[in-house]
Amino acid sequence: MPRKVTVSLQRRLNPDRRYQSVLVQRLINKSMLDGKKLLAERAVYSALEAAAKKLDSENPLEVFERALKNVAPNFEVKSRRVGGANYQIPFPVSGHRQLHYAFTWLVQAARARKGMSYAQCLAMEIVDAYNEAGAAFKKKEDTHKMAEANRAFAHFARS
Repeated sequence: MPRKVTVSLQRRLNPDRRYQSVLVQRLINKSMLDGKKLLAERAVYSALEAAAKKLDSENPLEVFERALKNVAPNFEVKSRRVGGANYQIPFPVSGHRQLHYAFTWLVQAARARKGMSYAQCLAMEIVDAYNEAGAAFKKKEDTHKMAEANRAFAHFARS
């Protein structure tokens, strides 16, 4: 199996039931624990509706897509060993991987919040991401700062 995931190896996901969106389906799959998809689906749908209601928007899908766009990173850093020293080298992130990071960071940030149900935490995290705040957005900002700080080592990426 190749190291890079080519287009032919990527799975095609069916859109979700309510919004007919592949992005929502991916969030449901990321949120799922122990194979309980119906539970994850219920939590994600209620989170999307709560987030849209809080932002006074009638389209939850629009709110979610903007939040994802705000959280998706453009750069990441990878360690590379060059001449006995390890360097953090910045690399641009492709579209599919951007979404992977965005979903992962949203779900992790929602799970890290305590004191409420997962659906409420996810709704708050989506609202925060929409407003460019919150833990998931901070993770993106930290990643970009790290890439910016190590920009001097970018020439090692081509070697």
